[in-house]
Amino acid sequence: MTSPWFKSLSSVFGLKPRIKSLLLLILGLVALVTILAPLSSTSYDASTSSTLVPNVYSSYRRIKEQAAVDYLDLRSLSLGTTLKEFPLCGKERESCVPCYNSTENLLAGLQEGDVLDRHCEFEREKERCVVRPPRDYKIPLRWPLGRDIIWNGNVKITKDQFLSSGTVTTRLMLLEENQIAFHSEDGLIFDGVKDYARQIAEMIGLGSDTEFAQAGVRTVLDIGCGFGSFGAHLVSLNLMPICIAEYEATGSQVQLALERGLPAMIGSFFSKQLPYPALSFDMVHCAQCGITWDIKADAMLLLEVDRVLKPGGYFVLTSPTNKAQGNSPDTKKTSITTRVNELSKKICWSPIGQQDETFLWQKTADSNCCSSRSQDSIPLCKDGDSAPYYHPLVPCISGTTSKRWIPIQNRTTSAELEIHELWRTALKNYWSLLTPLIFSDHPKRPGDEDPLPPFNMIRNVMDMNARFGNLNSALLDQEKSAWVMNVVPVNARNTLPLILDRGFAGVLHNWCEPFPTYPRTYDMLHANELLTHVSSERCSLMDLFLEMDRILRPEGWVVISDKVGVIEMARALATRVRWEARVIDLQDVICSKQIQTMPPAIAL
Repeated sequence: MTSPWFKSLSSVFGLKPRIKSLLLLILGLVALVTILAPLSSTSYDASTSSTLVPNVYSSYRRIKEQAAVDYLDLRSLSLGTTLKEFPLCGKERESCVPCYNSTENLLAGLQEGDVLDRHCEFEREKERCVVRPPRDYKIPLRWPLGRDIIWNGNVKITKDQFLSSGTVTTRLMLLEENQIAFHSEDGLIFDGVKDYARQIAEMIGLGSDTEFAQAGVRTVLDIGCGFGSFGAHLVSLNLMPICIAEYEATGSQVQLALERGLPAMIGSFFSKQLPYPALSFDMVHCAQCGITWDIKADAMLLLEVDRVLKPGGYFVLTSPTNKAQGNSPDTKKTSITTRVNELSKKICWSPIGQQDETFLWQKTADSNCCSSRSQDSIPLCKDGDSAPYYHPLVPCISGTTSKRWIPIQNRTTSAELEIHELWRTALKNYWSLLTPLIFSDHPKRPGDEDPLPPFNMIRNVMDMNARFGNLNSALLDQEKSAWVMNVVPVNARNTLPLILDRGFAGVLHNWCEPFPTYPRTYDMLHANELLTHVSSERCSLMDLFLEMDRILRPEGWVVISDKVGVIEMARALATRVRWEARVIDLQDVICSKQIQTMPPAIAL
């Protein structure tokens, strides 16, 4: 009886003579290496083992990686499959953001703010193609220089738009030839962001903005962040701001913030809930964010702020009154502040400070406050800890019965206590081993002997299946100057509350749909067993890879860790989107550190 191994081998060698000879040669070399590698490890004196073992091990690991690549090549040859590269998209899709098509939304009968909102259900099927960068696109400058200087060809803001945007813009930005320079704290001119942050800290009762963390403020949702000046200052204070702003066809706030290396994503604040669970942020900030909070009689916009705000958290509203239309400044100021104050009483907020045109409210830390109100007050929601994904806004108060109702001033020092200790340790060790493979101290490029990206070229990182945020934790432990957008798939275990409680950036997302960001906004993508998850959701892996390519910057990096069969498919799809792939057998590396059952990975 013929063994299955022999049948498999026969299927490989049932090829043309030339291919058969090539396969025999490659397999012979692999077998020779397999035999000689153990012999070479014992052929030197024990006294020199401390210096030779790393070199031998490194060479052996690299040979194993090449053997894995050769195996995938042989399998493709045996199947007779030659995958064609996806064509390049036209110029009209260079800055396209799927699911944000105002023309199609108007044709669908949407009105007001819904036109600019996210509507993937109206997205028409388009040709599968690779989105190419603009002709004048340049690789961003390295952090932290890239925070203050960006290439104007990388963003959708023209010189005419810049010059017509008013004095506020010209104070924040300088347009010089092909660069946009932002004023920073180190510059001769400063826009007052530091003084503004100190003003907010004083209203809270702090001596300085450096004491925000002492008041329990670690994560800030910055609505309509402008050019990211406030967020950049918060980053310098080791806080985690997340900018959200609606989709803009030109001059996008989100695109500018991401180009500067600041956390941001597209998010409309009009008719749908944000993709965050209840009780997510320590502070919500709105400075000239363009939202009229009293526009809806049922207070649903303010209720959405209350939903994502943690107990004891703060809502900061800065609204200049000197641009009122049709009313005097005093009338406009009175109407807004009076209306918000009336609504704040109904949801157990307390006004705790006002300086100039900045107002500050604090959410109650007492969960019984809402239930003890009068019967004609805003009702309580019955959704518990549900994680909404672009659900319609609701006219009720959320989170009062949640187990996560913990005032920010009483929060424990680490939310990691909720993670099973063994699982947490295994993941953390996994990332501590993976990050040296991803980050290098030397600026090498694909095609070099060991093509690893230098650590200071990686700033915007997305963990597409973040689990508990351990990649983020590993990067912080190794003091890498990168931030991570921790994405939790909507149908996976909802660990986003834990990620946000750790002070990390995160969001819910359905990977069967495009991610709400502009093209070329991330330096590195990581996907740990995401492809297996997407396949189980019966979504197209081809569309996922094209979406990953859309949001990845030129010369960016992708790390995929999954089952061997899935890695094989990933390598084939990587070829179609014009990526260079390198297969890494992480299991052997990790086993040397006494950790087991970790999947292989592919670096692209």
